[in-house]
Amino acid sequence: MSLLSQPQTGQDGPAGDIAWSVLDAANDLGDTVTIDACRRVIDANLRGVAPATSDMAVVVGFFG
Repeated sequence: MSLLSQPQTGQDGPAGDIAWSVLDAANDLGDTVTIDACRRVIDANLRGVAPATSDMAVVVGFFG
């Protein structure tokens, strides 16, 4: 969860990269809660703002 303490802005940031990977896996599994969190993280990155900590916890914890 070290990603939660790093700035997570910018389209090419680590949060966006992770969210896209998790979104792909969550879509395959039909995990709508994770899909929604990924979309919010991706949207925040595209807008240049930090994603919500709760959404990042869902995204980072998906494979954990």
